Amino acid sequence: MTNPVWLASGTAGYGDELGRFFSLSELGAIVSKTITPEPRPGHPPPRTVELPHGMLNAIGLANVGTDAFIKDKLPFLRNCGTRIVVNVAGRKIDEYVEQVERISACDGVDLIELNLSCPNVKEGGMEFSADAKMAEKTLRRVVDKTTIPILAKLSPNVTSIGDIARGAEAGGAAGLSVINTLVGLAVNIEERKSMITFGMGGYSGPGIKPIALAMVYKAYRAVHIPIVGIGGIATARDVVEFMIAGATCVQVGTQTYVTPTTATTILEELPRILSTLKVERAADLIGTLQL
Repeated sequence: MTNPVWLASGTAGYGDELGRFFSLSELGAIVSKTITPEPRPGHPPPRTVELPHGMLNAIGLANVGTDAFIKDKLPFLRNCGTRIVVNVAGRKIDEYVEQVERISACDGVDLIELNLSCPNVKEGGMEFSADAKMAEKTLRRVVDKTTIPILAKLSPNVTSIGDIARGAEAGGAAGLSVINTLVGLAVNIEERKSMITFGMGGYSGPGIKPIALAMVYKAYRAVHIPIVGIGGIATARDVVEFMIAGATCVQVGTQTYVTPTTATTILEELPRILSTLKVERAADLIGTLQL
């Protein structure tokens, strides 16, 4: 990667939506929306709600499906001048294998990120990231089908993320994406109903940053593969915190909805903060947290 700042899956669409705000070539990488074997319309609205320190969503993995992604979306990404990470999901291991095989056959894909931990779908959902043995089994199956490095995207909604991280590493993951959203609920007190149709959803944004930092640190202590930090990143200072906790790279997500140019602003600010800290390279920060 030319730099450690990526755009996170689900918040950057298929790239072209944000390409009108800045040059995508400035980024370290862009992660696609989660792609499933068949098109998905997602859950009916309302499926997002803004909260004081973030947002709750239950989009339901709405996407165009693998065929349309390869035909209509990947050509743009292939030519946007940065590393391309394709996020994939399935309802069972065979679907993950199928996705990885199909995406691996395409030119221009640098990494594949396995969405093992979507908290707001009924099929699959948490199954693949809640158990270390299941995570290892899934990774072994998909890694055997590709030469493209695989990132395992892990959930915070588990008893021990370190155990899951070790399982993914044992299965052959080249790196980990930590973390996916937390399970959350927003209540309409007048109607005594959830504020989103699906009920519970994934909570993201600045409010989850302390949890994400702790999870990155725990995962870093558990494995020997690189970690991509995710969760509430909005400033260059946030990036530095994640790298000190153990992240090699980071993904900017929810804040992009507030300010589409957040990632490039972070890249502009980062050299100044590194200079203030008397750090020559951002990589020198990785895993330097002292507890």
